[in-house]
Amino acid sequence: MRKLRNSIPFFLLLFTFAARAQNTEVILNYINTYKELAIQEMQRTGVPAAIKLAQGIHETTAGTSDLVQKSNNHFGIKCKDTWTGASVFHDDDSRGECFRKYPSAIDSYRDHSDFLKSSDRYSFLFKLEPTDYKDWAYGLKRAGYATNPRYPQIIIGLIEDYHLQDYTLMALGKMAAPENAIVKTTIENGQRQTGPSFVIKQEETIKQPEKIIDRPSYPEGTEFRINDTRVIYAKKGTSFLAIAQEYNVPLARLFEFNDMSQSETVNKDQLIYLQRKRKTGSNEFHTIQAGETLYDIAQLEAIRLETLLEYNLLRQDMKPAIGEQLNLRTKAAAMPRLALKENYSLYSSPAGSIAMNTYASENAKAQTTTVYCTVKPKETIYAISKRYNVNIDDIVKWNQLGGYDLKTGQQLKIYK
Repeated sequence: MRKLRNSIPFFLLLFTFAARAQNTEVILNYINTYKELAIQEMQRTGVPAAIKLAQGIHETTAGTSDLVQKSNNHFGIKCKDTWTGASVFHDDDSRGECFRKYPSAIDSYRDHSDFLKSSDRYSFLFKLEPTDYKDWAYGLKRAGYATNPRYPQIIIGLIEDYHLQDYTLMALGKMAAPENAIVKTTIENGQRQTGPSFVIKQEETIKQPEKIIDRPSYPEGTEFRINDTRVIYAKKGTSFLAIAQEYNVPLARLFEFNDMSQSETVNKDQLIYLQRKRKTGSNEFHTIQAGETLYDIAQLEAIRLETLLEYNLLRQDMKPAIGEQLNLRTKAAAMPRLALKENYSLYSSPAGSIAMNTYASENAKAQTTTVYCTVKPKETIYAISKRYNVNIDDIVKWNQLGGYDLKTGQQLKIYK
């Protein structure tokens, strides 16, 4: 009997460890699912990615709460008087309260950003440094976002325990995203640490795409045509200036024809077009192969990148799933299925697709003076919008960008 009594705490300890590990696994799955969406939203509106992820984890119990399951509401936003969309009723501070309902998670993430950005109650938060997650957490409580008196400590704890600040730094361009997206943790005695005894480890690795296969072999060192467009196949290290001089093409136009920012040399073996690509492809469709990006496809098919994106309701940073077909001549009826690696299944609903492709601000400022801005190393579109005091979506519209990603040396038009 004594042995049995002594064994009970041990089993309780094992149960506690297992429960904590399971909870950690659920939280890590949530982070892996929504981290890139949080980064994109920070670049669009300035809401820190760390804050957004921590709020999402807390408000939804890491995506498992009844409310999020039936409404895609990741931030516990209630209907309020101005809400005209779908709604659900859920017990919170009172019974049967009205909460906003969204077609997809991306709609919830975007509405959360817009909710904070457009409200006078939260305007002071955007004057804080985006890396100051503690002031942001206490500021949310002070502005009335939550009634729980421990809300700031909960948000701060999640950010520190799961290193969510890394995603804020990535959005600001102050920290490079790893080539292999890995999120992992170790737990010992209920704490985040390493050690030899009773370690439960959870790790997820996203493999890099396989190399592109079955590509046509192009003639080297001579001009030929794809889709009735002049092109050469340039080897890595070839000088762009040498190409421009040899084929009598203005250097600036060479970069424009190939949808790329200025560079001294070709950074990989690739097709370089000597005239503007076509608005329609010679083929009706292109089937996605492993490792292809939308830029790769635009080059392979000699079609303008902006046209390819428009035809298929896509942004440049999206990654269609292998085997999907892209339209090359006419507008598609719906967005193609997107790669699960990027969790783009979130955007599969019509409303989600519309949200991802709505960039232009209806209230853009009058265009009076044009300023040209050259993107600095690691500079984000959010930083540029702050520098010139303009809306991020207006920058996207003015420059016909495919998304929020910028390249060093890229020139942007800013209207003041």
